[in-house]
Amino acid sequence: MRIVVGIGGGIAAYKACMVIREFTKAGHDVVAIPTDAARKFIGDATLEALTGNPVSATVFDGVPEVRHVHVGAQADLVVVVPTTANLLRRIANGAANDMLTTTLLMATCPVLLAPAMHTQMWENPHVQHNVARLRENGITVMQPDVGRLTGPDSGAGRLPEPAEIAEMALSLVEEKATYPQDLAGRRIVVSGGGTQEAIDPVRYLGNRSSGLQGAALAACAAQRGADVTLVLGANSLPYKPAGVTVREVMSARDMQRDIEDELVGNTDAEDAQPSQNAQPADVLIMAAAVADFRPDAVADVKLKKGAASEPDRIDLTRNPDILAGVVASDHKPRVTVGFAAETGDADTSVLELGRAKLQRKGCDLLMVNEVGFDKTFGQPINGGWLLGRDGSEQQVPESSKRTVAQHILDATVELLAEDSSR
Repeated sequence: MRIVVGIGGGIAAYKACMVIREFTKAGHDVVAIPTDAARKFIGDATLEALTGNPVSATVFDGVPEVRHVHVGAQADLVVVVPTTANLLRRIANGAANDMLTTTLLMATCPVLLAPAMHTQMWENPHVQHNVARLRENGITVMQPDVGRLTGPDSGAGRLPEPAEIAEMALSLVEEKATYPQDLAGRRIVVSGGGTQEAIDPVRYLGNRSSGLQGAALAACAAQRGADVTLVLGANSLPYKPAGVTVREVMSARDMQRDIEDELVGNTDAEDAQPSQNAQPADVLIMAAAVADFRPDAVADVKLKKGAASEPDRIDLTRNPDILAGVVASDHKPRVTVGFAAETGDADTSVLELGRAKLQRKGCDLLMVNEVGFDKTFGQPINGGWLLGRDGSEQQVPESSKRTVAQHILDATVELLAEDSSR
């Protein structure tokens, strides 16, 4: 695939090199086009070494081959990282005063802009007007991350992690993904990862969940405009999704407490991390693999073989059913989504087990997927069936977890629209 990486003149320009590396590692042909301002942060030699292609910021290079026309026309994907406030304005207004903006005008392929700027700039009405205009014109503008900015400041406007930018960019082409702003104004709570139930200070009962599906749901919901909180258990995520508030927990009871706090907008609970928005949630998506049982008692010291403390057995007690409890509670959100990770057996199929689980849980949607050794948990792909409380069943083909997330969010948007029309 032919990918153009445009580079804006911001302090985060050096991270464009990491995005380029993600693309070249995957075998794609990359052309880098920095702005003049970007060249003050990063040199042409670096970009040429990374891409293996010549670098130019001006339309006056490569005139005989009409380079300012054919680079954009032949591109399969254009990514601009970082996209500064100035670049957002120029692109939104159809500027053609350098190689990058000319290339963007010629491009008929998917375009992804990854903004990076100070929080006050990002939240400025003029900038948000330009972002909205670009999205209306079919250009995908990522939600920036929240975190440390230049100097001592922190807030929204931080560039997302290079791996996340590359993943989202490739999804626009390979999975034909779209990120409509159909969840703008909605609050969504997503759980992800596994839980760990302590046996002693060293050991725990756990499971193989990586948190990848929960993170994909949180990331896609945020890019579709939602205010998202991810209640995250044990995980092996390479990065936390951009634009998402993350509350990290360990046990099932920790997860239950934080989810209930988020659903009602409560920030007063002990150990609670304040959510960005204290209003109640519209949607709960329970993608976490929550342990069904926990030890009755937790030892204060490490249990050792042959020692007086060696137990004959470990007694277990049932953990709370978080999703069923939310569905039956007074703070049930407008839409509740559950997951059923099943293995099936000689008598019952995965789908049959999922149907029975939907009846027990009482949620609006249930994503049923088959799990096993080297299947689903920790893997980049997922698939199965999306069951509705109304009896509907949609097969979700095996695909990336981001694509599975989009299927679930599409169904969630439909249910929210139905709820609003009542």
